[in-house]
Amino acid sequence: MINVEPSDLAHDARGLRLDTLVGLRWLAVIGQSAAVAGVHFGLGFKLPFGWCFLLIAASAVLNLALRIRYPASHRLSDNAATFLLAFDTLQLALLLYLTGGLQNPFSLLFLAPVLISATALPPQRTLGLGLLAVGCATLLVLAHRPLPWRPGEPLDLPFLYVTGVWTAILLGAAFTGVYAWRVAEEARQLGAALAATELVLAREQHISQLDGLAAAAAHELGTPLATITLVVKELSRRLPQDDPEVVDDMRLLREQVERCRGILGKLTSLGQEDEQTEFLETMTLTHLLEEVAAPQRDLGGVIRITGDGEGPEPVCRRNPGLVHGLDNLVDNAVGFAETAVEIELAWTTREVSVEVRDDGPGFAPEVLLRLGEPYVTTRGHDKRGPEEQASGHGLGLFIAKTLIERSGAQLHVSNAAAPARGAIVRVVWPREAFDKKSAEAQENDALSR
Repeated sequence: MINVEPSDLAHDARGLRLDTLVGLRWLAVIGQSAAVAGVHFGLGFKLPFGWCFLLIAASAVLNLALRIRYPASHRLSDNAATFLLAFDTLQLALLLYLTGGLQNPFSLLFLAPVLISATALPPQRTLGLGLLAVGCATLLVLAHRPLPWRPGEPLDLPFLYVTGVWTAILLGAAFTGVYAWRVAEEARQLGAALAATELVLAREQHISQLDGLAAAAAHELGTPLATITLVVKELSRRLPQDDPEVVDDMRLLREQVERCRGILGKLTSLGQEDEQTEFLETMTLTHLLEEVAAPQRDLGGVIRITGDGEGPEPVCRRNPGLVHGLDNLVDNAVGFAETAVEIELAWTTREVSVEVRDDGPGFAPEVLLRLGEPYVTTRGHDKRGPEEQASGHGLGLFIAKTLIERSGAQLHVSNAAAPARGAIVRVVWPREAFDKKSAEAQENDALSR
């Protein structure tokens, strides 16, 4: 088993890229410039044109300074990102003060910094930016320049309407902030969980590939060893044979060379899949579960394995990911079981199934439907010590589900029907997806046709 800390996998998952924020601000600069110029020159409405473009220029200068100071791939700290988003909020508030306050339809853009913060920053930062936006909106209700309009036709919207806009900004900031945070957080958790799964699978595959690496190393060492053997033979012929020490040394050297050749021969055979070594790469269903259960039995867990089915027992190719996934299921069952864990194996001509049952408290109803998602855990009911309970992040079943489903299986979780107690995890494969011999027979039939 490998322990994976979500905090390690999620490192920099929230970090907002400077290039992203700068790009969004350039869009804001272009949009604000077009709006101010369109109202002033296109519609002919009077507004403090110079002051408006001074504020827009401040955003552009900030963007240029950030581009010069930092590379595009730089990730902002939470403090820096919060500061820049607060600057955008205040800049927008000043623009709105000059152009009608909340009577300006662009006042809803207060939601933009809050939305960006919700997707990339911790909730506390988003709450602070939301309060800043609502505070600015409140001040704009009380103080602002007139809304640009036709000369001689002043437009004064009712206070009730302005209050409605303020309410819309308040509710919009709250709703969009929470919604965006939930969506982004789920994506971050899923990404971290998938990274943990890939890490576990890579580790298991690395272990399984050591045989092939050993065979490759043996192949490379074969040539220099053959040269050494040839040199030893030549030395044996040339050196005097009447010196006992020379004879003993040459005999010892020949013996060690032959020993090295034997070791390299064994290493070479590890990477070959012939009729003599193929059995190392395959195992029956029972052997697979016995291998999974062995470490738990060594730790004192009581595990009973029973099985029966139609025809010969299915044989699968050794799969590190499958072994690790089943090991997670059995480890979870042992952790919750009161007395023993039952593993029932069954197979037919169409499917192969493994059912893992324990006699513990079962899955909690509030998490039963979400089991298999990342960071969903019931470790509070685990019999284990406080340290192991605290380290349960809900990744075990997610990793097991991901690895097992990669082998073509479906995983189902449930609780035992009353009056029985305990949890039931059932894994079902189509026979051709699990059984190596069945798959080879189908390939041979297809080739013969």
